[in-house]
Amino acid sequence: MIQALGILGALIRGVWITARHFLVNLFFHTLQLFGIKTKRKGAVTIQYPEKKKELAARHRSLHRLLKREDGKPRCVACMLCVTVCPSECIVVEAAEDPDPEVQKTAARFDIDLTRCCFCGFCVEACPEDAIRMDTGVIDISALSRADLQYGLDKLLK
Repeated sequence: MIQALGILGALIRGVWITARHFLVNLFFHTLQLFGIKTKRKGAVTIQYPEKKKELAARHRSLHRLLKREDGKPRCVACMLCVTVCPSECIVVEAAEDPDPEVQKTAARFDIDLTRCCFCGFCVEACPEDAIRMDTGVIDISALSRADLQYGLDKLLK
């Protein structure tokens, strides 16, 4: 009997909390509908696949490499991104560049997204501004781990 009263009390408390949230949000949305400004706004539900919320300007999303005017990657294989990465998910191999103005270029630039923590340290450390995290792609999914290994070809797109 006591246990049944406890369950009934918990049920009533849950209904009360849900009704309170509903009425408070209804009140603030009604005020907003009539043009009355308040500091607090009612909760808003975004229908995600159809409508997407605008990302903040400083949001860190999927990586990309920038190109030079000649189409080659801007990366000079200085290894600063590899050094500063706390997840150790970046692999860069240097190669000689035929252009005498450029000492080195990245023959291989791989990012393992299964290990990346999206901290943005690689972007901050790059002296050439070769890597950025401003693509706006946040729905990163794959059917296998191999699909989450991003090489030069995927990063330059």
